Amino acid sequence: MSDDYFDSEEYSKIDFTKTKITKGEYDNCVFTNCNFGNVHASNIQFVECEFIDCNFSNAIVKQTAFKDVNFTNCKMIGVKFNECNPFLLQFSFTECQLNFSSFYQLKISNTRFEKCNLEEVDFTETIANSSVFNNCNLKNSIFDNTNLEKSDFRTSFNFTINPEENRLRGAKFSRNTIDGLLSKYKIIVE
Repeated sequence: MSDDYFDSEEYSKIDFTKTKITKGEYDNCVFTNCNFGNVHASNIQFVECEFIDCNFSNAIVKQTAFKDVNFTNCKMIGVKFNECNPFLLQFSFTECQLNFSSFYQLKISNTRFEKCNLEEVDFTETIANSSVFNNCNLKNSIFDNTNLEKSDFRTSFNFTINPEENRLRGAKFSRNTIDGLLSKYKIIVE
């Protein structure tokens, strides 16, 4: 891996499918309207970076480090976050499309998902305690042996979470979405 270092740079409207992204460490950089779709963005360090209006769909993030990274209004369909570098992993998502992405077995405590589309996202064996799912669509997302303790689902919808197969102590839900916790019992909540 090269030792290229980029600090406080701004990248706008760059199509990384045509211009290869330079491997290295990006500190405090802002990426706006960039295309990472299907790009091999492996072994790159993103530290305190912002991604705004970017396309990350099906990007390869093997051993990529996301340390305190914010994604805003990004299209991130099918991203296998479970392959990224887990060391100091911290990110947040606002108004992102994360359908078909995977957080399998990742430790993502205190992650904030704000107004995101999380359809068919894999949270199997994910440690996502104290996370916030604010106004998120969780249709067909997979929660299996997931730690969701102290997480907030009060404004999220379309989720199905089996309380017997997930850790939910202290998690918050609203009365009008409680049916997502009871669906396995085939009962009718009106």
